[in-house]
Amino acid sequence: MKTEKRRAFIIHFLYFIIILSVSFAVIKYGLPMLSPFVIAFLIAYGLKGPITFLSRKMNLNPKITAILSVLLFYCTIGLLITLLSVKAFSSFSLLIGNLPGIYAYHVEPVLKGLFDTVGQSALHIDASLLSAFDEIEGQFVQSLGQMVSNLSMEAMGWISGFASSLPGLFIKMLLMIISTFFIAADYDQLTGFCLRQFDQKTMNIILQVKEYVAGTLFVCIRSYALIMSITFLELALGLTVIGVDRSLLIAFLISVFDVLPVLGTGGIMIPWTILTALQGNYPLSAGLLTVYLIITVIRNIIEPKIVGSQIGLHPVVTLSSMFVGAQLFGVLGLFGFPIGLSLLRHLNDNGTLRVYKTGL
Repeated sequence: MKTEKRRAFIIHFLYFIIILSVSFAVIKYGLPMLSPFVIAFLIAYGLKGPITFLSRKMNLNPKITAILSVLLFYCTIGLLITLLSVKAFSSFSLLIGNLPGIYAYHVEPVLKGLFDTVGQSALHIDASLLSAFDEIEGQFVQSLGQMVSNLSMEAMGWISGFASSLPGLFIKMLLMIISTFFIAADYDQLTGFCLRQFDQKTMNIILQVKEYVAGTLFVCIRSYALIMSITFLELALGLTVIGVDRSLLIAFLISVFDVLPVLGTGGIMIPWTILTALQGNYPLSAGLLTVYLIITVIRNIIEPKIVGSQIGLHPVVTLSSMFVGAQLFGVLGLFGFPIGLSLLRHLNDNGTLRVYKTGL
């Protein structure tokens, strides 16, 4: 009896490992190759509701409505993205090209003044330390300047590399746009054909997954919009208290930047704090650091609770799944892992799948 249980456990375990390995390979390597078609399908799915509504209200052919809707969507989004990208690209290139000058005229004088102050203090302690300190100062300033120059050159090289990859990106975008037209025009036929390849049980699971994932994505977007709003209020209040000009505008820009999972609020607040300290404005620097620490602590407390409560997961499970997902798949894993675990919980609770045991 024990041998049969062990054999069944090994079989189920190996089956689970195979499913995980195949899923990992598909997401890690297959999804990037098929990304234009996947994005096209997602856009067509998002436009399905408006297309159906307009087709009924205006009494138009669904295919013609689909083509017009996709055309309007890409024209609007394309115009906005083009304007924003050109502005951001030119501003970023100008900033990177001016980094050595910014360092030479703003950062280096502050560092030299700081070293001179420390050197005068060392002179009162021991005069023999002054020459050694001057040598360390020169090497430090020179190394930092070289690092800034190298960073500027590497960034410009990255920009050039990005520019050289634009033809490939253009081809992918062209494939995505063309695919969106075909998928949106024949959405019901394509999805119906794919569903008919499965048995009734598998078809029901797929439909449940689609319905739940679509709803959960909306919930996640709403959750992060709430977190961004809370961050904006904290920043606006904190920056106003410490006397920063245009605090509302700055708070809004930082809160939008906070949506980025890798950089977040610290991507702006930490460099701002350091530069303010180097310029000798220590009260403002301390205020910025305090605001950043408060926002970080509150963010780490509320994010797992808000996201976890919205998708039905414990905050610890949500936080750990976000960390593991970000390590494996980046931004896709950061949002996809909590949604995937929430989906498994949903399918387990309604009896569709038996992944784990429930109850006290």
